[in-house]
Amino acid sequence: MGREEKKTKTSKKWSHYTFAFYNVENLFDLVDDPDKADDDFTAKGFKKWSSKRLQKKISNLGAIIQQIGLNEVGFSPVLVGLAEVESASVLKQLISSEFLKDKEYDFVHFESSDERGIDTALLYRKKHFKILEKKAYPMFFLNEKGDKDYTRDILYVKGLLENKEVYVLINHWPSRRAGLLETEPKREAVSLKNQQIVVKIRQQDPAARIIVMGDFNDDPQNKSVQSLATNDFYNPMELLLTKDKGSLKYKGKWNLFDQILISQNFLQQYGNSFRFENVSIFNDRVIQVFDRPYEGRPFRTYAGPKYLGGTSDHFPVYAVFKIEK
Repeated sequence: MGREEKKTKTSKKWSHYTFAFYNVENLFDLVDDPDKADDDFTAKGFKKWSSKRLQKKISNLGAIIQQIGLNEVGFSPVLVGLAEVESASVLKQLISSEFLKDKEYDFVHFESSDERGIDTALLYRKKHFKILEKKAYPMFFLNEKGDKDYTRDILYVKGLLENKEVYVLINHWPSRRAGLLETEPKREAVSLKNQQIVVKIRQQDPAARIIVMGDFNDDPQNKSVQSLATNDFYNPMELLLTKDKGSLKYKGKWNLFDQILISQNFLQQYGNSFRFENVSIFNDRVIQVFDRPYEGRPFRTYAGPKYLGGTSDHFPVYAVFKIEK
């Protein structure tokens, strides 16, 4: 499944790098945490989670991640935002797995107060990317009793890539499970929180290059995403969603919940030493379902209680950037 990594694609003046995002569908460890609703993902739980199944999923994820952007730039992603990760334990296993261990990845992760215990995280290639700042912004809503109902944190990371500063916000917004219209205000609230974080960054660094990525549980045309893609941001993924293409498929319809938005200063051409090039959905045949009627969908790990043995119910997405040497 793996392909050999070549040197980063370069010209006389430019180096190319890939930034990716991947919802890895319930990457749970094997430990029953009494403070998390993770009972399903234990040996005795609903999903009959096991070491064998976890190791297969870890291996598959590593094989996929190392291939993202490889054809375009000859180099596995320098940054990978992740959603649905339970713990540092599974991240350690992932970066030391067969296909990633020689890539020298490290990770940023904070335990969130999400009731299921699934978090956002960032993988980065420590030889190329240096962490300057990291922080988790907790997100919660008040339920009908006035109690706090936590969702996933927004993960903030500031770092250096070839001595160029870049800010990254990694998101996993509230799901639509309780109904699209009923849950829409929650996603709009998380969108607003991202905007507030961006304002804070701009106050300290007016020329900041900022990337907002994640599983937004909304498509590019939804209000929550549109309000984030203001004059200061560009959503290069708007045209990627079609009736035949997306990052996940639900009830026969493609969605593009997984997105990467960039600040407008990545688009400037003349005199810009750190530029955006293109964005794609990584939907190689090897991670698709082959059988009808589900042919072409992401090959997921579970369908309800049924173990399928796939990797995720989402395709990863990625953007290519180039930096002047």
